[in-house]
Amino acid sequence: MDTKAAIFALLSVWGVGTCSSLPVSAEEAGAADDIEATSNPLLNRVWVRADDTGLPGPMQIFLSDGTLVSDSCWETYRLSHWQQVSESAISWEEDGMTINADIATLSDSELVLRLNLIGGSVEEQRYVAATVPYVCPDMET
Repeated sequence: MDTKAAIFALLSVWGVGTCSSLPVSAEEAGAADDIEATSNPLLNRVWVRADDTGLPGPMQIFLSDGTLVSDSCWETYRLSHWQQVSESAISWEEDGMTINADIATLSDSELVLRLNLIGGSVEEQRYVAATVPYVCPDMET
């Protein structure tokens, strides 16, 4: 995954592209990466948080090159390293800490992660595949 594809994915989520409602995915250049990306629905897809966080539009993009793009409608994006530990577990770096998460549900349209947090607590996060166009909702003041 090159930088152009990651930027394209972000621009698509921000509503720059104009096409009917389709899941957003970034394109891979290499044939081996294409096979991996098509066999793993987690990869190269924009996942928008579906459960209520009180703030609009949190999203994650797990790129096949090991880059995690985290963004939302209310804060600037973050690039982190991530890895798939097993078929049912992933981890990523955030603010100098490793976040470990179990994949509870994964399909072309739904992702449910159970984050294993410090102190033994677990936080469940639900995501859906983003559709384009996608525009962040207005912030309430």
